[in-house]
Amino acid sequence: MNTLHVGFLGAGSMAESMVEGMIAKSFVLPKQVTLLNRINKERLEDLQLKYNVEVTQDYERVLTKATVIILAMKPKDVEKALQSLAPYITEKHLILSVVAGITTKDIEECIDFETPVIRAMPNTSAAIGHSATAISSGRYSRNDQLSFAVDLFETIGTVVHVPENQLDTVTGLSGSGPAYFYYMVECMERAANLNGLDKETARNLIIQTMAGAAMMLSQTNHSPSFLREKVTSPGGTTHTGISILQNYQFDEAVLQSITGARNRSAELGHSHMKTKRI
Repeated sequence: MNTLHVGFLGAGSMAESMVEGMIAKSFVLPKQVTLLNRINKERLEDLQLKYNVEVTQDYERVLTKATVIILAMKPKDVEKALQSLAPYITEKHLILSVVAGITTKDIEECIDFETPVIRAMPNTSAAIGHSATAISSGRYSRNDQLSFAVDLFETIGTVVHVPENQLDTVTGLSGSGPAYFYYMVECMERAANLNGLDKETARNLIIQTMAGAAMMLSQTNHSPSFLREKVTSPGGTTHTGISILQNYQFDEAVLQSITGARNRSAELGHSHMKTKRI
């Protein structure tokens, strides 16, 4: 994009991960980034010192410079922020939202202007450049703007394009997904400790086991059921462990956790966006 300047509304961990990725991959220069946070001035000063980017608490200052606006605040703050931004937004801006539950239509209606909007759902692995990000196009976004968004989010990991009606499911799956795996590791560490392994040994074994399993899925192109069956000998140790997980309805627990998170994502949008809702 010509005269690219990226303005972040919100300066939390996701905004920082994106800034770090974009600068590290030379997608932007530090002088092409402005971060806004209306409450935490100390946080802004820390980010300015760390990345040499511009920071501000003034909406107008961001909008007069930015060609790309990234919404990176909490869902409850989106509507008020957009109402404050509306007088300064034009069709020449591109809005990227990483806010859970808030649709492109919600944003378009708040602005009441034909500004292109693209919605994205990264995850916290963006902090190390390994996010799984899904993006969806709004009503007014063009193909070149979608390509730009893909390039931007590839600075923090991998990107897939999905219909927007699937983004709440993506939120429950890969958006919340890292926490499910961290919880699994917690449980495995505890089981290992109770069965005599020290915490550090258990942690190292678990991390490599998870990393190896992920690489097997990625590099062999085999289905997870094939790989599971390949290491599950009848009557063996793995068969015993899998049988216990099945007896405790592990599959149903996973289904309900992802479905519940998906539903909560949709609820967040409905509860925090009231403008023009029928």
